Amino acid sequence: MSERADIAVIGAGAAGLMAAIAAGRAAMEAGARLRIIALDGAKTLGAKILVAGGGRCNVTHHHVDERAYAGSSRNSIRNVLGRFDVPRTIAFFREIGVELKQEDTGKLFPTSDRARTVLDALLGEARRVGIELWHPWRVVSVRAIEGGFEVGREDVQACSEVRTLLARRVILATGGKALPKSGSDGHGYSIAKSLGHTMTPRVFPALVPLTTSDGHFLRELSGVSAPAEVIVAGAGAKPIVSFTNSVLFTHLGLSGPAILDASRYLADARHADPQAALVLNFAPGLSPADLDRAIVSAKGQSIARWLAESLEFRARVPGHSDRGLPERLSRALCDHVNLDPSTQVQSLTRAQRTAIVSAVTSLAVPITGDRGFTHAEVTAGGVPLGEVRLDSMESRTTPGVHLCGEVCDVDGRIGGFNFQWAWSSGQVAGSAAAKAIIART
Repeated sequence: MSERADIAVIGAGAAGLMAAIAAGRAAMEAGARLRIIALDGAKTLGAKILVAGGGRCNVTHHHVDERAYAGSSRNSIRNVLGRFDVPRTIAFFREIGVELKQEDTGKLFPTSDRARTVLDALLGEARRVGIELWHPWRVVSVRAIEGGFEVGREDVQACSEVRTLLARRVILATGGKALPKSGSDGHGYSIAKSLGHTMTPRVFPALVPLTTSDGHFLRELSGVSAPAEVIVAGAGAKPIVSFTNSVLFTHLGLSGPAILDASRYLADARHADPQAALVLNFAPGLSPADLDRAIVSAKGQSIARWLAESLEFRARVPGHSDRGLPERLSRALCDHVNLDPSTQVQSLTRAQRTAIVSAVTSLAVPITGDRGFTHAEVTAGGVPLGEVRLDSMESRTTPGVHLCGEVCDVDGRIGGFNFQWAWSSGQVAGSAAAKAIIART
């Protein structure tokens, strides 16, 4: 059994819902009657939205530009972001009943501090503008036919007996491979390739926790967090990129915002140079010489206590106190360089000072890998933006198909940047798809 639609949106996550809403709004504004159907394989929609930001949903960031992203060219990313920027995003969510608040980190959350507020508002607006939400309705194929596309579903029990949907236009918003239990299992890439698109040579986890070697002393600090500069270093210890934020020590390795931001760059660097390394600097903003001089001038405390109480570098990291290192970390660093944590600072030899300064400012951590797509927040790689028209997100290989969200080769930093890409690219794709149909009727 088949049915017909004007637009089929494949995937009803953040990008897909925005695309469907944008298409529905464009149709309403033009006084056109378009049948727009959003299809998703999940029984419950919005899994990624609900878990984002610790269940609060970090909707966007107060300042977003192309420098926060990797993948396709930054000029292309800037082009799309500029068509639906942060002020427009804030206004959109206000229109659908979601007020946002800015935190010290620059992240914007709903004032309710509940991701459910965001999801319910998106679903409510989709219904208001006439979007039909079909789920579970897992799409397995999209085939170009005369006058449009044939969209086929998986041959299992679904929300309707419809097995194929004939659509005049298709919006591919299937996501990538991150958090596969949400339905993002990478099948969207196969659909894109069947429609003539290529993929980046590599598709890999981004914003993902890292693993360290068994027995590494940092594993024993599981649950401890500290602000640090995380540096990805290439040949000759030359810095490639760095991020300063919290680092969380886990029973398997490292996590926290700074680690997640650095993870994709480390993976990318290691693909070209297996010797690329991850270095932690627990005194961001201080040079080794500055730290050494501070230790020389200190008196009356053990080195571990001084590291825990006297350093002033934490004030340089937003959201953290001006105290020193967590005591467990300061003692562990001392042990790591074979320095008795109870040694008085004024008794340290030059060699001991050099060793502890090096451990604090340039600790190389042996990274064995990452925790994979199951624990990744986003996917690096996908369909290059060079294969879509940036003013409409329409495919250059198969006109009538639009792409948006994580299926594209765009991945951003932690802090709402990936959601902003979803809102921006989805809005561009959805409005363009509807306007193209309206212009021909």
